[in-house]
Amino acid sequence: MILESEPQFHIIAEAKSGIEAIQLATELMPDLILMDITMPELDGLQATWRIKHDLPYIHVVILSVSDDPADLFEAIRSGAQGYLVKRLDPKHWISYLHGILDDETPISRNMAERLLAEFRGSTIERSSENKMISSLTVREGEILRLVSIGSTNREIAKKLFISENTVKNHLKNIMAKLHIKNRVQLATLAAAQFNPSSQR
Repeated sequence: MILESEPQFHIIAEAKSGIEAIQLATELMPDLILMDITMPELDGLQATWRIKHDLPYIHVVILSVSDDPADLFEAIRSGAQGYLVKRLDPKHWISYLHGILDDETPISRNMAERLLAEFRGSTIERSSENKMISSLTVREGEILRLVSIGSTNREIAKKLFISENTVKNHLKNIMAKLHIKNRVQLATLAAAQFNPSSQR
């Protein structure tokens, strides 16, 4: 009902299981999938991983009743671009999903800090992380710093006097160099690098 009220979204299918979600994604090639974390046959996280492995350009947002940072972390590690808690005010859903499709994953500072704790305990060691960050160009470092404070692609482009497409290309290069799958992981790593107080 929320999505049908927005003319820019067109619902092309609904899946009743994780297996069916994978089949429909392969057949219909949607731009965006809203994936329930709890699905029969194959859960939402496993289905997301398989979809992103075969169809990496599809945006996946996990839906859940849980705001546990461990669940959020698992969703992002599975390749999801976003995570929506079902009790979130519906008026925020549309702007959130538009952000996802524009590759600007909206994430609150509180959520970033909670995700950071999980991310820190499960990913790259600090020394390796610093080494990879040092491989970035000056421009890439500037963009990473702006990502760390929650800037959108448009804000970064305006601040650095470059186009949004150039920002997107830089972000792709940054994520490739840092071996990071998506914008949420990048934002978390950037927060750790430039806002060390968020690790407390």
